[in-house]
Amino acid sequence: MTSETPPRPAPIPPPDRHQIEHLNAIHGIEGEPRDPSFGGRLFHRIQILIARVLSRQREFNAAVVDHINRSDVVATEAHIASVRAMEWTEQKIDAAIDELRRYQEALMARDRRNEIAVGAVVASQDELRASIGSLQQAAQTLKREVSRLLDAGVVVQPVAASGGAAAIAGNQLDALDSHKYVGFEDQFRGSTDDIRQRVSEYLPSFTGARDVLDIGCGRGEFLALLREQGVTARGIDINGSMVDVCRQQGLEVAEADALTYLRAQPDGSLGGLFAAQVVEHLEPRYLTSLLDAAFDKLRPGSTIVLETINPACWFAFFESYIRDITHVRPIHPDTLTYLLIATGFQRVDVRYRAPYPEHDKLQPLAPQASLGDAVDTLNANVERINRLLFTWLDYAAIGRRP
Repeated sequence: MTSETPPRPAPIPPPDRHQIEHLNAIHGIEGEPRDPSFGGRLFHRIQILIARVLSRQREFNAAVVDHINRSDVVATEAHIASVRAMEWTEQKIDAAIDELRRYQEALMARDRRNEIAVGAVVASQDELRASIGSLQQAAQTLKREVSRLLDAGVVVQPVAASGGAAAIAGNQLDALDSHKYVGFEDQFRGSTDDIRQRVSEYLPSFTGARDVLDIGCGRGEFLALLREQGVTARGIDINGSMVDVCRQQGLEVAEADALTYLRAQPDGSLGGLFAAQVVEHLEPRYLTSLLDAAFDKLRPGSTIVLETINPACWFAFFESYIRDITHVRPIHPDTLTYLLIATGFQRVDVRYRAPYPEHDKLQPLAPQASLGDAVDTLNANVERINRLLFTWLDYAAIGRRP
């Protein structure tokens, strides 16, 4: 027998003649008469007659003994063979399971290597996409600036001939680098579809309004939503590349400083003001001046919406706020609410948005009687940490011009 073939059943054993002869000897009635008398000889004759009649009994005895012997041996051998077959089968199953386990581990190792490789490819693609997008924006900005210089009649002389070229290049550096912030918005703040979905919740605040101003309109997501709702609106942004993106969509957008633009508008000429992710870019004195100007330019009953990062959420502060180098200072919800009220706006309300995902928060333990107060204390601490670290990522202060 080899390890590759199951064990063969045992052969049928020969008859056990010893048992047969012993049984027949016990029942044997033939032989010479022991009593020589007439009665003895008559009894012997009767035994011979009976033995002839019962001759088949001996054959039956032999068959019974042989069957019993064979059945016992065959059953025993069959049991042994069955046990051996089961052991052989178990060995084969164990070997197959071990082989499958090794194959599974190899597949898992290969999957991990593939995940690492795919992650590296995706990271490279993201970097390449960001670089290409930045180059495209740079080319558009450069084309716009060259056209502006040509329209102004400015002739750039070689540096060796005149120092004017270096001065002009230095003056245009901010404009030429503005494309980088467009790429930053695309990569870190979110795609256009993401931003549209986020700011769409502010649409009800401007239902029925007209002449809405979007300060820091960026790529124009909210302006496009207002246009779809039939609300007349325009936007301003200091980033020329952002302005170009908006104008390509047919939106009315100007490249301008917010405070300068507002002060140039007639009093009471605006039907609403929206600024998302803007106030954190402003110095305190500039912000207060901007709120004063907004109060003067808005019509009575108009709405002002100022959305910003929520610094009360540590995750939002460390993951969003400090990542953007153009941010000046974080503004707490209570601070912005106070500034709006102090400026004269009424019915100021703070609306929190973009909640931190529940599945990523610290999870409290299920209460158990055996743990008692320890569980309650631990759960209270977990809830306190969640409120401190994992609360709303953004908020909007919304007020009305009386």
